[in-house]
Amino acid sequence: MIVKITCPNCSSESGFSLANSSFEGPYRCWQCRENFVIKIASNKLRSCKPISQEEFDRLQELLAMKKKLEKK
Repeated sequence: MIVKITCPNCSSESGFSLANSSFEGPYRCWQCRENFVIKIASNKLRSCKPISQEEFDRLQELLAMKKKLEKK
């Protein structure tokens, strides 16, 4: 499923591909490169909050660890 996301910073629109109908984690705008933490539920964007580069990197690491543990 592809969820449309409009960047609150630059108003560019992009698609976010999901295997499930929900997601919570980091997102970076392809246009302005601003970092956000987003929450998607029932295939709809529920929240989008700006975060620092350090927070973005930390969330990316946590997401990668979670995916790695799910594979086991």
